[in-house]
Amino acid sequence: MTMQGTVLQYERETNTGFISGFDGNRYSFARINWTTGNVEPRVGLTVDFEIVDKTATQIIVVKSANANGRTRLAAILFALLLGGIGIHKFYLGRTVWGIVYLLFCWTFIPAIIALIEGILYAAMSEEDFNKKYNS
Repeated sequence: MTMQGTVLQYERETNTGFISGFDGNRYSFARINWTTGNVEPRVGLTVDFEIVDKTATQIIVVKSANANGRTRLAAILFALLLGGIGIHKFYLGRTVWGIVYLLFCWTFIPAIIALIEGILYAAMSEEDFNKKYNS
C-alpha cells in the first residue's frame, strides 16, 4: 500500500526514524529503505512510501520542506541590501552575529562582509542552504 507522510524523527547514529503517515499512523523506517539518495532524511520532509508490517519501505522524497521557512532568495536580498546592519543574520537565526553587525555598522566592514555573504548564498545550492539554515 502506498502512503504519503512527513518525517517526524531521524537518528543518524542508528540510521532509523519515524514517519507520520497522512492516515494518522506512525511508521518506522531504516536508512537502507531511503531510495532518494541525493537527499538525506531530516525532520519535515514530505515523503511517499510503501507500508510493510507497520514499516515504511521504498521511501521517496516528494518535496523538501523548509523547517524554519527561510528562503535562499530572501537571505541573498537581505545580505545585499540590508547586510550592513545585519538584517540577514537576524533572518537566518544568527542573532548574536546580527547584533555584532549592528554595533559595527558605522565602520562599513559589516557591509563588505555582507556583500561577500550574499554572493556566497547565491552560489550555494538550495539543498546546502536548507541543510545549513533550515534544519
